[in-house]
Amino acid sequence: MQEITQLNREQVLALASRNEDDFFDRKSKLSKGKTAQKLAVAFANTEGGEIAFGIKDSSEESDAKKRIDLFENQEEANGILHALYEINPAINFRYTFFSVEDEEGVLLRVFIDKTQHVHAVADGTVYRRVGASSLPVKNPADITQLAFAKGAVSFENNKLNGQRPELIVDSNETKDLMSGIAEAPDGLSFCVNEGLVDRSDWVPVVAGALLLSDQPQGSIPTRCECRIVFYDTRNDEPEREHLKINETIGGPLYRQINSVVGRVSDILSNISILTPEGFSKVDYPPEAIWEIITNAIIHRDYSISDDIQIIIYQNRIEILSPGSLPAFVNVDNILDVRYSRNPKIVRTLRRYPNPPNQDLGEGLNTAYQKMKDRRLKPPTIEVLDNHVKVTIAHAPLATPEEAVMEYMKANDQITNRQARELTGIKSENQMKEVLYRLRDREFIRRHPDLKGNKAAWIKK
Repeated sequence: MQEITQLNREQVLALASRNEDDFFDRKSKLSKGKTAQKLAVAFANTEGGEIAFGIKDSSEESDAKKRIDLFENQEEANGILHALYEINPAINFRYTFFSVEDEEGVLLRVFIDKTQHVHAVADGTVYRRVGASSLPVKNPADITQLAFAKGAVSFENNKLNGQRPELIVDSNETKDLMSGIAEAPDGLSFCVNEGLVDRSDWVPVVAGALLLSDQPQGSIPTRCECRIVFYDTRNDEPEREHLKINETIGGPLYRQINSVVGRVSDILSNISILTPEGFSKVDYPPEAIWEIITNAIIHRDYSISDDIQIIIYQNRIEILSPGSLPAFVNVDNILDVRYSRNPKIVRTLRRYPNPPNQDLGEGLNTAYQKMKDRRLKPPTIEVLDNHVKVTIAHAPLATPEEAVMEYMKANDQITNRQARELTGIKSENQMKEVLYRLRDREFIRRHPDLKGNKAAWIKK
């Protein structure tokens, strides 16, 4: 018989009120084994998650205070547990019984890890989790793709042999996180249930140290920080004198994300570029900066001993994340498919009161849309040797011709160099072709009095 932990009234009401999503579901004590298998299989086939049995879902009871529907005792939940053990191949799950203050009975919480296998319920149906729904995967090609996607082993699960659980259980980061989670009983239970400490020998895993160790870089065998560099130039190959900032930011991932985004924003606030209205501060959409940096920190390959590099130039930002795109993800489908190399990291960050990955699976889509809304060109993604490079350029979405003519509305003349700064075109000859096209269409003409290096164009 498993030991029973107590939840107070506030904690169980937080569970009853919590939104069902990619990582959480709740069901009444009357749920059948098939329902339990369906939910468990869906979570195991995607990013893992939690099921609270003994709390009705919102479709059964709209009032969260009336959703509590506890088992009379542990034995009454045996049918659900037996159904979970019958899943083949076996899923990796943990469960805990809780008593509830001022209530008779017990609550069953089941914590499920993502696995390398494709799981199905007893009748052979495969499910996956999408938002608050567990959807069947019927197309054989989709099942094959799912199997391929789940083949990679994540470094986040590696045990940090020689480290004690106190590394993360007693850290300041864990204490801060627990203070914001109403239903979390204590740090040790949280770390064990989330798979951040191995239950068999109490050794913390890499994900646990990255998330909750106050100094992860001291316990992870590979590098896990962000290096921020600022070159005060637009050149592809900057010189030493262009280097103005070179610093590294570490810490637990939640704080690292916030610190890195804050520092990048500070640097950008001091950079001016040429716009149709003249020189102005660069104006990247903050949501795009946030989402791309967060995406790099969460989804990088932590088995590679290298830091994330964020290189800032006058007219662009380059983010280099260690590792290639995982499984079936490529630069063509990256906005349409979802795959998490580090599901424990993703899932645990979602437990923070203000999670950095609020819109699961929508980070890059948000970045692209915000750049479009700002009339800037979308980010570009390249796969290099063992790195994924995302470039955010401060270049107008308009055609070069449109950008030049917009500039000419507020200015008397424009030079080839100014036009290149304005449009993002690097080649002087390529820029000449744009200016010649505008000349041929009689929109602009050469300034009659400026020649050579001072040559400029004026409106026709």
